[in-house]
Amino acid sequence: MKSPVYWVVVAGISIALIQQGLPVRSQGESQSDNKQMDNITVRQGETLFLSCSQGDFVTHTAWLNRSSILYAGEDKWSVDPRVSLVTLNQDEFTIKIEDVDLTDEGQYICAVQTSSRPRTTSVHIIVQVPPKILNLSKDLVVNEGSNVMLMCLANGKPEPAIGWRMLSPSDDSLASDSEILEIPFISRYRAGVYECTAANEIAVDTQTVELTVNYPPSVSDGRDVGVTLGQRGVLECEADAVPEADFEWYRDDRRIFNGFDGIEIEDAGAFSKLTFFNVSEADYGNYTCIAINKLGSANTSIILYQIIEPTSSTLLQVETASVFELTSSDLEQTAIENNDLWKGPGAVQDGNSGTSTVFTPTCLLFIILLQLLLKF
Repeated sequence: MKSPVYWVVVAGISIALIQQGLPVRSQGESQSDNKQMDNITVRQGETLFLSCSQGDFVTHTAWLNRSSILYAGEDKWSVDPRVSLVTLNQDEFTIKIEDVDLTDEGQYICAVQTSSRPRTTSVHIIVQVPPKILNLSKDLVVNEGSNVMLMCLANGKPEPAIGWRMLSPSDDSLASDSEILEIPFISRYRAGVYECTAANEIAVDTQTVELTVNYPPSVSDGRDVGVTLGQRGVLECEADAVPEADFEWYRDDRRIFNGFDGIEIEDAGAFSKLTFFNVSEADYGNYTCIAINKLGSANTSIILYQIIEPTSSTLLQVETASVFELTSSDLEQTAIENNDLWKGPGAVQDGNSGTSTVFTPTCLLFIILLQLLLKF
């Protein structure tokens, strides 16, 4: 089946226009009078210049877009403000189209009527469009264990390639080369920012989705705290949870509130502190910290115990005990040494036994202890 042919007369030029982008031929002229130029590729938003040579003895000339006349000589026929005349002289006929769009794609014809015969020059314009993401999943909040699907749709010319990756925290193992990213049975460690990329040879478009994963609290093991009577004591509790946990403090089965008996409770994000400004005997004991969010709860126990500071009497007991740490072998050795010291010409001898009378080390020990006691 032959393509339909439409005849138009442009400023005295009779031209046959063939649909579907086929080469254009002048009426009654040979194929050599009709020139087909190479395709011109232009990017969306750029300015397109269309130019054809004129030559001597040109009587009429025009630029056409498919079946629409843009310019006939210096006369503008197009109502599009983006189209304007650049040059018209004996050598060339040039027009321009600013801010080119995809609708400008197609065949353009320069028709020239000379004194002898008409000729046409045709060129096909290809408009390339940078990729643009049109449909993207919104930020998501899901519970741990859910199945997640992220979608990214984009257009462009040439058709863009679409891909997904986990951007923050970076994880190269979680990626997709398609419009859909599926994450089955998601864990808290898959929460973060995901990036969709649409790319063709013109440009790259990227957009991000934030994925929040809710999970119940887990509480770090409590650390027992020792405090001296009358001093300041602080019990600390830390919980990991999304959304952030609320904290409750208990002493046995009784809940403790902020300001109760001079106790201060301070919550800051994942941390909670229970502060005693003047610890009394009644404050010592076992405390429970409970972290709660909408998905569950967890708890830990912390003991506040007493530290006894040494007094002057306890110091005396320690020093006395250290003095009495002499062993029996040490005493015997000291006695022998002193006995040898007292033997000699000046020693007093017992008349019956002939043995020397000496002061034993035991007497010396009692003298030393007496001096120590008098110091206190």
